[in-house]
Amino acid sequence: MAGHTDNSIVIKAPMDLVWNRTNDVESWPQLFSEYAEATILEKDGDTVRFRLVMHPDQQGRVWSWVSERTPDPQTRSVRAFRVETGAFSYMNLRWEFHEEPDGVRMRWIQDFEMKPGAHTDDAGMVDYLNRNTKIQQERIKAILEDAA
Repeated sequence: MAGHTDNSIVIKAPMDLVWNRTNDVESWPQLFSEYAEATILEKDGDTVRFRLVMHPDQQGRVWSWVSERTPDPQTRSVRAFRVETGAFSYMNLRWEFHEEPDGVRMRWIQDFEMKPGAHTDDAGMVDYLNRNTKIQQERIKAILEDAA
């Protein structure tokens, strides 16, 4: 069995603001509450490879991994995946941005599978990601609407 999440939120801000800020990986520690650091490791055209470091969890563990993402300004979508998978067998992400009458719908789709023996199983990670994604999307909405 594999995990799948699909979450979205409408941000009342111009597309260019939403697109540019959410694709500025270096500023993610200010945009997301969970990231302590975001370091660009390599750029190749539109593709960026970067390391994310999370704030310590409740047990004091610090999670870190390398991801790669490629934004497509024509389709206003981003494809990403974890290079260092950690507890995941794989983690693939797709971000989509669509203009709507009330603003920009930002949608995050995550497909993954947890490794055997990981700290949680696929269902547990789906629950966690659905809860945390809502928190992060609400935070980004507030920041970007304030900036608009």
